[in-house]
Amino acid sequence: MPTLEHNGLVDMFRENPSLAPHLLKLLFNLDLPPYATVAVVESSLDQLIPVEFRADLVLELRDERGAIVLSIVLELQRDIDRRKSYSWPVYVAVVRAQKECDTVVVVVAPDPEVAAWAAQKIDLGLGLGTLQPLVIGPAIVPEVTDQTEAEKETELAILSAVAHGNGPNGLAVVQAALGALGRFDREHAAVYFQIVYNALRDPMRRALEALIMERQTEGKATFPPFAQQLIERGRLEGIREGKLEGIREGVREGELNGKRDALLRLVARAGIVLTADDLARIQACTDPAILDRWVDNVLGAKNASDVLS
Repeated sequence: MPTLEHNGLVDMFRENPSLAPHLLKLLFNLDLPPYATVAVVESSLDQLIPVEFRADLVLELRDERGAIVLSIVLELQRDIDRRKSYSWPVYVAVVRAQKECDTVVVVVAPDPEVAAWAAQKIDLGLGLGTLQPLVIGPAIVPEVTDQTEAEKETELAILSAVAHGNGPNGLAVVQAALGALGRFDREHAAVYFQIVYNALRDPMRRALEALIMERQTEGKATFPPFAQQLIERGRLEGIREGKLEGIREGVREGELNGKRDALLRLVARAGIVLTADDLARIQACTDPAILDRWVDNVLGAKNASDVLS
C-alpha cells in the first residue's frame, strides 16, 4: 500500500511537472531536446496481454508545435524489488511504442542501498540490449545546506533532506529544507515536513527535536508551525534533559551513515555489484575506521571481496 512518503514525493513531481526535466538537466547534465511544455499523462500502461502495469507517473515533454519529444516514466522506489527489472523495460517499451518518442525511466530512491540497486543496467537478453534507469538518490542529490539555495530549489532541498538527513551534515540539510517550506501552502508544507521527519532515524530525530525545543525556548521560531505541533502534542517531553546526549548520539550515528552512504556511492560508480550479504555487512558496521578502510579499498578493487577485505 502506498505510504505518505510515496504519495507525497510522487505528488511533488505531479504538481510541478517541470521538476523532472529540471532535475535531469541539473543532476545528470543531460542535453534534453528543446521543449515548450511538460504535462502529466495517464500512467496506466494497458497491454494486449491480461496484465496491467501502472507506473507512478508519466510525463510528456512537447515542443512548440505540440509534438512529443521525450516521455519520462517516473518511479518512487523505497525498497528493493527484483520484479522492477522486468516491469521497467515494459514501461519504456509501451510508452515508446504508443507515443513514438524517446522514453526514459527516472527512479527516485532516497535510500542509498535501494538507489545502488536501481542504478544497475537491466540486461534485456543475452547482453544484446540494456535499459539504464536514471536514479535520483544520495549519490546524485547534493547536500543542500544553504538556506538561499534551499528556497530557490525547495523540491531539491526536500529530496536532499530525505536522502542526507541522517548523514554527517544531517541537521544542516534538514534545517535548510524545513526553513524553505514557507513557499508552499499549509497542507503541502505539512506533508513535506512529515516526509522529512519520517525519513530521520531516531538519533537524528531526537537531535532535531532538541534543536526545535532550543529555538522555541530562545524565541527563535525558525521552523514551520508543524514542527511546533510536535511539542504541543507532547512528543518532546523529556528532551530538555537528554538534549545534549541526543545530539551527540545523533551526530555519531549520522557520521556512520555518511560513511556508509559514501562507500555505497563509490561502489556503484565503480560498477561493483554487492550481494545482499555484502550490503548487510556494510549496514551492520559501526566502526568508522573499518568503513574508512573499505572506502579506500574501492580504488583499484575489481569485486566486492576486494572492497570488504
